[in-house]
Amino acid sequence: MSKLTLGTHPFLLGFDQLERLVERTAKSENGYPPYNIEQVSENAFRITLAVAGFAEEDLSLTVEDRQLVVRGKQAEDGDGRVFLHRGIAARQFQRTFLLADGVEVSGAALANGLLHVDLSRAVPEKVVQSIKIEKG
Repeated sequence: MSKLTLGTHPFLLGFDQLERLVERTAKSENGYPPYNIEQVSENAFRITLAVAGFAEEDLSLTVEDRQLVVRGKQAEDGDGRVFLHRGIAARQFQRTFLLADGVEVSGAALANGLLHVDLSRAVPEKVVQSIKIEKG
């Protein structure tokens, strides 16, 4: 018996890319920085990332091919400080979130070491299409 995958199910026509997107997203998980995703309203979401130690100029947000990409890179410390213990992560990171069709980034704010990214989903208009059946 062969395994039926999402992209090959006979009732899911045109969803073959969805399985590849899920696999690509699952591979990008590394746990840093930690984040929350909350539903603010029926069509609004907020992603909150813990980015303690990162300034606004150390962070960048882009949307690339329906993926929200959050990158962080701190400038090198060139002031000659000597750490006896360094427990605060200062490493660069890249965190990606796959956005569904119609989901847009509506804003971002940095406060108290937390980066808040607000997302909104446009409510699609319901369309009914009649198909004429021709005699064959």
